[in-house]
Amino acid sequence: MNGCPAAGMRVALQRLDGAQVVTLKTFALNADGRNDGGALLDAQSMAVGRYRLVFSVAPYFLALGVKLSEPAFIDDVLLDFGIADAGGRYHVPLLVSPWAYSTYRGS
Repeated sequence: MNGCPAAGMRVALQRLDGAQVVTLKTFALNADGRNDGGALLDAQSMAVGRYRLVFSVAPYFLALGVKLSEPAFIDDVLLDFGIADAGGRYHVPLLVSPWAYSTYRGS
């Protein structure tokens, strides 16, 4: 919406194991729209499986002073993805506004 990285947006990384959801990490995006600590999973933690990123979209836009409906049209974006190659590189960007979002596997 603003054409800039979502500095300060809260994000959670979760591992999905059947019906069980385990939160691995929570963090706020930095000025570049990334995790300050670099990769979310190090080589020892990277495993084949299902994962979820939860982006707290509505609180981010509210903090910027954007007027949202109540309830917000988009509150959290849950982005489920799979890691098929534990040795691979996975970059999962989110392009978001209060009314729409898209994602892709980045490089």
